Amino acid sequence: MTDDITKIELDHFYPHPPEKVWRALTTPELMGQWMMQPIGFEPVVGNVFEMKTQPMPGQNFSGEIRGEVLEVVAPELLSITWNDANADHPSGWVISWALHPEGTGTRILFSHTGFDPEDAVMQRARSIMGNGWAGMLDRLETVIPRA
Repeated sequence: MTDDITKIELDHFYPHPPEKVWRALTTPELMGQWMMQPIGFEPVVGNVFEMKTQPMPGQNFSGEIRGEVLEVVAPELLSITWNDANADHPSGWVISWALHPEGTGTRILFSHTGFDPEDAVMQRARSIMGNGWAGMLDRLETVIPRA
């Protein structure tokens, strides 16, 4: 994870071609196996979707996520917003997966940006989510062969 307290950056290599990684990354049924099951997700700019997970009251997190697809360049880039659907105001978080062919495999450069360095709750969330995203990228590797 990066030392920049405004973001999370992870680098992960998969021994599969970008098209296969892309399918696992953007197919709703497969997303549910490595991340969370999306409701209404399509890899189309402007698409608004939701996800549900375990609430974390101590972090002021309802467990309900509302996102919007910001950018899609298949099979190279997916960028979305990531907000608590029940928060008083959006977090301003943006999550991106950039896929790069590397030999016969694919390297994903993952980023989650928008953490306020002055907000203690956001910084705790960054710490928790850094480990969470690393685990999700590991689980993605188990789903790719079925894509």
